[in-house]
Amino acid sequence: MSTPSTILVADDDRGIRTVLAQALGRAGYEVRTTGNASTLWRWVSEGEGDLVITDVVMPDESGLDLLPRIKKIRPEMRIIVMSAQNTLLTAVKATQRGAFEYLPKPFDIKELVSVVNRALTTPRSQPSEDGAAEDEEKLPLIGRSAAMQEIYRTLARLMGTDLSVMITGESGTGKELVARALHNYGKRRNGSFVAINMAAIPRELIESELFGHEKGAFTGATQRASGRFEQAEGGTLFLDEIGDMPPEAQTRLLRVLQEGEYTTVGGRTPIRANVRIVAATHRDLTQLIRQGLFREDLFYRLNVVPIRLPPLRERTEDIPELVRHFLSQAGAEGLPPKAIDSQAMDRLKRHRWPGNVRELENLVRRLGALYSQEVIGVDVIEAELAGGAPIADAVASVEGEGLSASVERHLREYFSSHGDNLPPPGIYDRVLREVERPLISLALEVTRGNQIKAAHILGVNRNTLRKKIRDLDLSVARGGLK
Repeated sequence: MSTPSTILVADDDRGIRTVLAQALGRAGYEVRTTGNASTLWRWVSEGEGDLVITDVVMPDESGLDLLPRIKKIRPEMRIIVMSAQNTLLTAVKATQRGAFEYLPKPFDIKELVSVVNRALTTPRSQPSEDGAAEDEEKLPLIGRSAAMQEIYRTLARLMGTDLSVMITGESGTGKELVARALHNYGKRRNGSFVAINMAAIPRELIESELFGHEKGAFTGATQRASGRFEQAEGGTLFLDEIGDMPPEAQTRLLRVLQEGEYTTVGGRTPIRANVRIVAATHRDLTQLIRQGLFREDLFYRLNVVPIRLPPLRERTEDIPELVRHFLSQAGAEGLPPKAIDSQAMDRLKRHRWPGNVRELENLVRRLGALYSQEVIGVDVIEAELAGGAPIADAVASVEGEGLSASVERHLREYFSSHGDNLPPPGIYDRVLREVERPLISLALEVTRGNQIKAAHILGVNRNTLRKKIRDLDLSVARGGLK
């Protein structure tokens, strides 16, 4: 029989050491445990152990600082890092310094045993010499919820690669922040990060924006212009709202991904493309594929590593930390210091946040700028979150019923009409669409088709309104709707 592998465990929590010793012992491993880094270092330097499991925070030394020392004398040894700090920076540093895997606390014991088995059986590759600069810059992503932990782990694994990434999530969830984190902590961090929003550029100009154009390529092209691919050379190109890319540009982008080169608009000489592609969308690309609006082959080229950003309502436990972060930012920008009391924080956690983290950030900035009290109470939060009350009052004055009550009444009738059965799926999007269409139609009607004025009274930017008009298939002409 072969000798069982020995696992060296370092954690200053006696309970965790006991649990790990019992679980790994039942799995057939020899286990040695310690509560400090110095003992772990002595064991490793004496050649003991086949695998290390270490906490980050220990009484005598950080487990992260121990990692490069272990890898220097025993580069073949696999190291699993545990931490209750649970930030993106912790996950990235653990990976960059040679950890096989990073596990946030609390962790699932079955998952840990599975990771140990994988660490001891997966063939070893040559260690990378590419390391990020040691800095304690501000975290690009905030939150310690389970949903965010999984994103941190995924990002940490991607930092040393050039794989294409597709980020999906509702508006305001932080898709560009994730793309920037991939760049800033990755192997291309010394290159440029270039972002382009497909929904914000006229369709006929997207190819020129992406690939550049030669002088005389089209009317108005009076000189050569570089495109975003050329500007991002050696760095990262972030293609935001990729679902809005027109078919012609999709074909050219697919050719770049397949062949690694492109030509400018009006050009003949192929140019090698040396960029990492990160794409993002809030739309369902599989549905666009079925509708013939997005190329399936391009989707698979971009969707090598999918990352879904959860909406804020799915990670409400992160709201207090996000609020503190935004209050701190506001204070650093010169706004008066503020705090949120516990009842107000609870109210924030119960809100649905249709605008996600961006909506929360805007609210916190308003609190800092508009209110004199140092501690914000629940009454202020209620007033801010009830920003649509005047609309409801206008409805009530006609029908004696608030907008919310009216919607609820109609929905109750709709659900009741199905008896013991459930309504068909997709009601959320259908209800939003039924409200959105007349709202935008009436805004365009009262502004006589002036999209700038309509966007102003709706409180959205003009590009968002143009996109909504296109999505809802509204025909607009000067003077009103067609």
